[in-house]
Amino acid sequence: MIEHIEPEPSRPLRSWIRSSPGTHIWLLIITVTSVIVVIALDRVEHVLLHRNSSNIHELVDHPVRALVSSAFWIENPASLALYALLFEIFHAPVERWLGTLRWLVIVTTAHVVATLVSQKVLLMAIEDHRAPRSMTHVVDIGVSYGLAAAAGVLTYRIPGPWRWFYLAGLLVFFGIPLVTGGTFTDLGHAIALSVGMLAWPLTRNVVSRETPPRFT
Repeated sequence: MIEHIEPEPSRPLRSWIRSSPGTHIWLLIITVTSVIVVIALDRVEHVLLHRNSSNIHELVDHPVRALVSSAFWIENPASLALYALLFEIFHAPVERWLGTLRWLVIVTTAHVVATLVSQKVLLMAIEDHRAPRSMTHVVDIGVSYGLAAAAGVLTYRIPGPWRWFYLAGLLVFFGIPLVTGGTFTDLGHAIALSVGMLAWPLTRNVVSRETPPRFT
């Protein structure tokens, strides 16, 4: 069973961050890399994004580095505020609920599986001449696969009939792009969502003594 740190009612923001440290460390790293992209010269930015991508070229030459580093960059730094909000909506509640280790296992598995499968499908498309060979160097970075997995596993946290409305929303959001001519990224999102949904066994026997912080 998992027990969580007791909240600090007098310091709700500090309590929230302490109870989801992995989420906020990850977000801090993304903030730093986004600042680097913003201040870098255009040519340097191009090199950074491609070298830290988990595209076919990088996966073949540097598989471990590509899988790890691609989880800490976003292509458009202007989206940082949106990602920060999504981290607080999805990652932080899941980490608070399941604990850092289980949360990390789920999002890491989703990131790796979704990346490898989607890039394998893309490679097959290139070999069949259904996609240009230049796609082997496509920029494939970001944290969206982990977010999709967190959104999926969060289904089991939502009570009663609201769970089914939430699940329907997820299926529509991730499913429509996939069935209407989706890209390899849309396929990766669907796979990551499935990994989150299949993580149900990791949501069992979780004991939480915390209460949500009140921001006053």
